[in-house]
Amino acid sequence: MSPARPADLKAERKAEVIAVRSIARPSPKEAEDAVRVLLRWAGDDPDREGLLGTPERLVRAFDEWFSGYGVDPIDLLQRTFEETDGYDEMVVLRDIRFESHCEHHIAPIIGRAHVAYLPRKRVVGISKLARLVDVYAKRLQIQEKMTAQIANTINEVLNPIGVAVVIEAAHHCMTTRGIHKASATMVTSRMLGAFRTDPSTRREFLAMIGNTASAQPSTV
Repeated sequence: MSPARPADLKAERKAEVIAVRSIARPSPKEAEDAVRVLLRWAGDDPDREGLLGTPERLVRAFDEWFSGYGVDPIDLLQRTFEETDGYDEMVVLRDIRFESHCEHHIAPIIGRAHVAYLPRKRVVGISKLARLVDVYAKRLQIQEKMTAQIANTINEVLNPIGVAVVIEAAHHCMTTRGIHKASATMVTSRMLGAFRTDPSTRREFLAMIGNTASAQPSTV
C-alpha cells in the first residue's frame, strides 16, 4: 500500500474532527445509568454498598481514559523551532509508555512507542511528541491505526525528510480474555520519506530503539 498523499491526510483529519465534534455526548447521569445497567448485566446489584459509587467513578475514569478526543493533534505540534544551527540528524524519542483501549472490547492496550523524524527546517519540543502519542492513545483504538495517525500527523505538521513510528504493545483483549496468550506482544511500524526509501536510515533508527525485527518498511 502506498503512503497517503498530504492532501488526503488533511481531508481525512478534517473529516475526523467534524465527526468527533458532531457527536452529542450524553449527560453524566445518562452515562452513570448506563453503567448501572452493565453492572446488572454482569450479575451484581448496583445498589449494594460496594457499588454505589462505581458508576460515577467509572464515568470520571472514562473522562481520563478518552481525553484524547478533546485535543486537536495538529494544534499540539504548531509551535516549532527553526534555530537548530543546521542540525539535520535523526531525532528519536523512544520508550514512550502509553495506555490505550481497544475499540472492539474496550480492553486496555499497554505499550510503548518509539518516534523519530529527520528534520528539514523545523523541530518540535520532545514533550510534544510524547503528548501526541497520548492524544491518539487516549481514544478507542486499534494499534495499526494509532501508529499511522502519529506518523501522519508529524509528517503533515513538520514536513520532515522522514518519519518513523514503531509501537510495541500488549492487548488485554487477547491476554485476559479470548485465547489468553499472556506473553503476546504486537509490533507495528509506519515509515515515511527517508525511513521508507533508505534502508540505512531505517536500520539506524531500528538499531537506536533496539529493534531489528522490523527492518522492512511498513505497509500500514
